[in-house]
Amino acid sequence: MQDSVDGHPIVVKALRKSFSGRTVLNGIDLQVETGETVALLGRSGTGKSVFLKLLIGLQLPDSGSIRLCGREIPALGLNQLNEVRMRVGFLFQQAALYDSLTVEENVAFPLERHTKLTAVERERRVKELLASVGMQQDLKKMPSQISGGMQKRVGLARALALDPEILLFDEPTSGLDPITASEIAQLIRALKERRRLTAIVVTHDIHSARTFADRLVLMHDGNIVIEGTIESLQNSRDEFVVRFLGEAA
Repeated sequence: MQDSVDGHPIVVKALRKSFSGRTVLNGIDLQVETGETVALLGRSGTGKSVFLKLLIGLQLPDSGSIRLCGREIPALGLNQLNEVRMRVGFLFQQAALYDSLTVEENVAFPLERHTKLTAVERERRVKELLASVGMQQDLKKMPSQISGGMQKRVGLARALALDPEILLFDEPTSGLDPITASEIAQLIRALKERRRLTAIVVTHDIHSARTFADRLVLMHDGNIVIEGTIESLQNSRDEFVVRFLGEAA
């Protein structure tokens, strides 16, 4: 059962982070409801990926609160943090597959480390996960033998291996051609509808965000400029919002 704060499994308040005197996040407030998919939009270098790293404790904030599944992330010790991380799936920007392992072995890796499944049960689970992302025919291939889009599908299967309550995506369509990017966006939407996962998707690809996001959040200069539906963004007269949508068109 998912722990949350007032029905919100992700609650961020007054989050601040700077590097070498440069402010990256300037007091961010964000709440994500159970089953909601939020697209975190913005230009490159606006702190979107830093935000994800802070959420799962890969970096520490300068100040502010981060609560995942009811736990205050910056206050946790490593063992407690790892317990929370097992409830969170993370799809890295470059898929981050292990080059020396096959597709099948990559997806099996978290199952071997964190579950007591037998070899037969693991094999069945891996095949189910790969089938859910359309990669069941390629389980014996090495990452170098499949395309970037296929690698992201495998990375997603691995992120789902421990049946997480929360999914975090870092630029899932970056570097992909438009057709493949659209396929990944449709896959995220299908998983959302099937599993009712809570998700944050960091992206600059507003076309894909339209496909899967319940809510769009646009960041600029370390602040949230606007959040809401695509229609609310399109109706905004804020100079940056208008410019961002125009450049993304």
